[in-house]
Amino acid sequence: MKARHDQHFLIDKNAINRIADSVEVKGKMVLEVGPGNGALTRALLARGATVHAVELDRILCEDLNDLFADEIQEGTLTVTHGDATRCELPPFQMVVSNLPYSVSSKITFRLLDAGFETAVLMYQEEFARRMVAPAGTKDCGRLSIMVQTYAVVQQCFTLPPTCFSPKPQVHSMVVRITPRPPIFGVNDKKRYADVVRALFTHRRKTVKNGLKGSSGILDHDWAERAIAALPDEILKSRPEELYLEDFATIANLG
Repeated sequence: MKARHDQHFLIDKNAINRIADSVEVKGKMVLEVGPGNGALTRALLARGATVHAVELDRILCEDLNDLFADEIQEGTLTVTHGDATRCELPPFQMVVSNLPYSVSSKITFRLLDAGFETAVLMYQEEFARRMVAPAGTKDCGRLSIMVQTYAVVQQCFTLPPTCFSPKPQVHSMVVRITPRPPIFGVNDKKRYADVVRALFTHRRKTVKNGLKGSSGILDHDWAERAIAALPDEILKSRPEELYLEDFATIANLG
């Protein structure tokens, strides 16, 4: 059976409980992206959370409204029909979600921009491992740098395809993300994000050539000034060889 909207529903009760128990949700407003058939939703409600669910599939929204009519009436659950990558998000303090694989990156970046106390999120295992890849290693990328700049990421546990219906072709991993201020100061968050994106768009090039080829992402005059100001050690490096401090140094140039 093919997954509608790239959703693979959790059917393993132990897995559902492990996710719901990964963070204390009692008394908290919890955002759930892609609640699907409501299995995780029910576990969060049972633990005292107020859940704000955002679901892309209109039919599933109707099913959730019927299934949780009492909770909706009580005000402990709201169900919003929309695309979580672009729709207005309801208020939330935490995020607990089995994210649709195809939009994991977009939603993660959006959540980091929005801000939250803690997030427990499920990804494809490969995606999650890229997220925690240390800066300065060949496995790191834009995702690794952006997430680790603004948060601490902890790997919680992996789940096999048998925990889902329909079964995905890959293993999944649950991670816990806790925002924190950048270790190395960031003067302009947008410029920092643009620098990271520009350099990893040309990840096989040196920083110098990546900045030269960043037209459409970075201001040309700023990029030229940055090249003139940066030491050769950084200019001759490739993005995967840089550390968080290096990205901050580049982005903070006037």
